[in-house]
Amino acid sequence: MIRNGRSFDGRVDAPADSGAGTGRAAETPGTSGAVVMELRGITLRFGGVTAIRETTFDIQEGEIRAIIGPNGAGKSSVLNVINGFYHPQEGEIWYQGRQRGVLKPHQIAHQGIARTFQNIALFRGMTTLDNIMTGRLTRMKSGIFRQLAWWGPAEREETEHREAVEQIIDFLEIQAIRKTPVGRLPYGLQKRVELGRALAAEPSLLLLDEPMAGMNVEEKEDMSRFILDVNDEFGTTIALIEHDMGVVMDLADRVVVMDYGRKIGDGTPDDVRSNEAVINAYLGVAHD
Repeated sequence: MIRNGRSFDGRVDAPADSGAGTGRAAETPGTSGAVVMELRGITLRFGGVTAIRETTFDIQEGEIRAIIGPNGAGKSSVLNVINGFYHPQEGEIWYQGRQRGVLKPHQIAHQGIARTFQNIALFRGMTTLDNIMTGRLTRMKSGIFRQLAWWGPAEREETEHREAVEQIIDFLEIQAIRKTPVGRLPYGLQKRVELGRALAAEPSLLLLDEPMAGMNVEEKEDMSRFILDVNDEFGTTIALIEHDMGVVMDLADRVVVMDYGRKIGDGTPDDVRSNEAVINAYLGVAHD
């Protein structure tokens, strides 16, 4: 994992080719962070259904940016637009100060954007270590034939990647299950392994789709702590979708609220809490 260009083992890595150019990221007045990602007037349609309608918001460097709203509001569709699963019919996507064209998910992963999913997407027959190791694929440079031979540079590279994975395992406190097939793990630990796999890609922007869905109180507390640690200790910018408003208000620096595909609120947790449109649509009916 990288913080300020420095990897887990202290080596300075050259930044991956992002395809986004070298233009300086824009600054948003009144805020301290550079804008890493910006959606401008995004509209996404599936036939006659509009999942996202003329939505604009940004994600700033180093922040935890929450996206909330009722079921069907378009939240997961927004993450799918950011990491290339969906391509909007209208609007612009800006990343690291440059407008982004139509890219495939694996190209966007190479830019430094990693993702977890609402429904766990792990290889259930593989161990915790091997699942997290798959997150290193975007960092590997050896060709498939060298990897199959596991000789010379390929052997040294895999050893380095395994060391990085072991440090992620230590960071997430899952040493005891490193050799356990993930299909045998309880739900909360599977979610932690999925987070580890995303972190293995050394993301500059981490997208978390309902990372605490289905968890009990203790599991939510653990996951919240790890999310804060990733943000604080490694400087990773995070955008997350979460339905637990207590968690959102505790974790997020800023919150964008969606309803029926439209943005209806945007600001700090306190701003959102006092927004009448948000109260009526999501947090509860406003009273005089």
